[in-house]
Amino acid sequence: MLFALLCTDKPDSLQIRLDTRPDHLAFLESLGDALKFAGPFLGEDGKPCGSLVMVEVADKDAALVIADKDPYAKAGLFSAVEARPWVWAVKNPEA
Repeated sequence: MLFALLCTDKPDSLQIRLDTRPDHLAFLESLGDALKFAGPFLGEDGKPCGSLVMVEVADKDAALVIADKDPYAKAGLFSAVEARPWVWAVKNPEA
């Protein structure tokens, strides 16, 4: 099942994001086929303020394990992380 990891950055934490980005990207690559897509949310100033990570895993607990292992989470970047089940209904390349 697909899960959207919706991650919100803490205020004034851009430097944590920038410093941790290489490890975060390497972590995402290590997920292999479980990772469907990912990218940052942008604030009105055009700077990253959160993340969307779409993973295919067995259940919500597995999605939250991935979220907890993310270097951004370990660095304390996020004020909130939510895992929500999602159905890719339109323009799904695997459908």
